[in-house]
Amino acid sequence: MSRLDHFINRMTSQRACLNFAAARTAQMPGPVFELGLGNGRTYHHMVEIMPDRDIFVFEHAVASNPASTPPDDMLVLGDVYETLPQALERFGATASLIHADLGGHNLEKNDAFARAVSPLIEPLLAKGGLMVSSDRMYFETLMEMDLPEGAVQSACFIYG
Repeated sequence: MSRLDHFINRMTSQRACLNFAAARTAQMPGPVFELGLGNGRTYHHMVEIMPDRDIFVFEHAVASNPASTPPDDMLVLGDVYETLPQALERFGATASLIHADLGGHNLEKNDAFARAVSPLIEPLLAKGGLMVSSDRMYFETLMEMDLPEGAVQSACFIYG
């Protein structure tokens, strides 16, 4: 599969999974967490499909398009190994939806990173909440769910 096809599958799947998760958690209280801002395309989509939800963005350094940059009070800057435990102290297990697109182009490194951050992400999710990720995650209690229509296997993952 070409890199272009892989990218298209990932973006199509990400949109399908986020739309599904946003609808499924629409009546849940609690914030939404976006782990990794990048250029802000996914954050912008999340704001569009969840306009009345508090979406907190976790990012090491902001480099997004200005039109896709969250307000300062919704931005958590720093290393996820520090900011995720701080978020647990601040919010507890209240996130109704968490989205993570933290990996890069090295699949081995992505997998190692997913293994390292999974234990930091899992306690943030409220009971009944959903986790959407571009990488396979390694949770103790959250289970991988079937993907919604329009998503491509292994291009995105949903846990609940």
